[in-house]
Amino acid sequence: MSAENGEFASHIAGEIVVSELPGDTMRKWRERILVKQAVLAREMGLSPSVLSDYESGRRASPGVGFIKRYVESLVKLDKNNHRLLQKEVEPQDRSAILAIGEFKDPVKAKKLLEVVGGNVVVGSEKLETDIYGYTVLDSIKTIYALSGFDFYKIYGATTERMLVFTKVGLGRSPMVAVRVAHLKPRMVVLHGPKEIDQVGKALAEKERIILSLAGQKTEQEIIQSLAGV
Repeated sequence: MSAENGEFASHIAGEIVVSELPGDTMRKWRERILVKQAVLAREMGLSPSVLSDYESGRRASPGVGFIKRYVESLVKLDKNNHRLLQKEVEPQDRSAILAIGEFKDPVKAKKLLEVVGGNVVVGSEKLETDIYGYTVLDSIKTIYALSGFDFYKIYGATTERMLVFTKVGLGRSPMVAVRVAHLKPRMVVLHGPKEIDQVGKALAEKERIILSLAGQKTEQEIIQSLAGV
């Protein structure tokens, strides 16, 4: 797959993975590039009924491997040299990263919770963990604008860092994005929600990530506080 096609595929796959209704999102992209369900099923080596079950939500959410096959088949079947895909995929927005920095000396997770005004939800037993850097992200732009390659840029010099996601709703989407990425942070702070979706908690526990909620400070206050650590 060419680099250009890879960009399209990364964008589409990312949107499907973080969607609360992945089947609907899959069907949306198939219809956008004018590929019939039966044609796509044949390309994937599936029966149309199986593909229909996934797109309609009658089957459990597809795994990462299935999504990869689905997207690669869509890209391959596009008869317009990806002009339709190119029209649909937004240019990548580099402003997803609001702030990024490395600490001169490691900082305990417990101390960083005080700095950002956060309350631990998962991982209270890990608060003595050393954190070496931070990245503050606009959650919506991170999920929908950064390709798989660009997602790695949020880790700066080390993965031993805290990711702060702003403009968060229920907290599921940021945790899904973290779950499917190969690199994992040590700590995630969700700025905005008063509580978090149970799926988000379960993902944090599975990945052994400290998860906290923060709402006492504004987005800008958090950025300024971290810059002063």
